[in-house]
Amino acid sequence: MQNRILVVEDDLRIQELVVEFLLSQDYKVDSASDGMEGYEKYKNNIYDLVILDVMLPKLDGYGLCKMIRKNNQEISIIFLTALGSEEDEVKGFELEVDDYITKPFSFNILIKRVEAVLKRRREANNLGKLLVFKELKLDLSTYKAYVENEEIELTLKEFNILKMLIEIYPKVAARESLIENIWGYEYYGDTRVIDAHVKNIRKKIRYDYIKTLKGVGYVLGK
Repeated sequence: MQNRILVVEDDLRIQELVVEFLLSQDYKVDSASDGMEGYEKYKNNIYDLVILDVMLPKLDGYGLCKMIRKNNQEISIIFLTALGSEEDEVKGFELEVDDYITKPFSFNILIKRVEAVLKRRREANNLGKLLVFKELKLDLSTYKAYVENEEIELTLKEFNILKMLIEIYPKVAARESLIENIWGYEYYGDTRVIDAHVKNIRKKIRYDYIKTLKGVGYVLGK
């Protein structure tokens, strides 16, 4: 699934460049030009990461960071700012930002920092996290699957198919969506490969939980 990023930057040239670069890396991106606009967008949407300038009109980056962190410890925050002193960086990390990048910056370094921050946050969120659907249980930290608390052996592809079905329940998972999220954009084979994996999952979990919507995909049901 695509990560969604909010870029809060009052320099419109830098804002446009950062947004375009992140879009080219297949992120979903929104932008704001001052702290208050950024906070309104944060309140009305769900983001995985906020990239913040410090020197913003109406509400500076420190203030916005405090407001976000007050009710959300899960979201990642990166400061992208011209303030490069040790004191400024320390203040940023005291506000629990995940990274601090000073201007001028390399876009290649920016994207690597973004990837690293999102990966750390994802791993932290998954630590000990369980996905449960009726008698099924997936442990995301160990990639183990259980039926009625009895461990079953699933391949990584099978685990991820079941994980996606549970995460989006009660929505339908189209074959194309499963391929895109599990095999990746580089896969050009027959989407019917999903059918063979689902057949194996059904045998292993023993319950008739995975329903087929002919010509569309799969959905979990009773």
